[in-house]
Amino acid sequence: MSEWNSEDDKLAVLAKGARSRVQANVGAALRDETGRTYASAEISIGSLTLSGVEMVVAQAVASGSAGVESVVISSNSKISFTESDIELVRTFAGTGIPLYIIDETGKPIDSRLT
Repeated sequence: MSEWNSEDDKLAVLAKGARSRVQANVGAALRDETGRTYASAEISIGSLTLSGVEMVVAQAVASGSAGVESVVISSNSKISFTESDIELVRTFAGTGIPLYIIDETGKPIDSRLT
């Protein structure tokens, strides 16, 4: 697993909060290259479905971010990384960005580098 740090603990809280706030199955949080954080949850409206990672990357881009330090994904069920989410973070921020999936306690259970 990539190296988890105290700043990632904060992302875990944000991802869990985003998920529970709207009772979504998946929430995500991102820390950009300046230390700013963003949190969102997956959405499904009619034919539009966006993952939590897509939502949080869109927020970062819309706020003027130019990079990513870390992404944390929270789910209330067993999930794995999707290739589209990995590719999205890689396209936006390059390679070597850690992505984590956390359990209900906020501890990382899986990680991947872009």
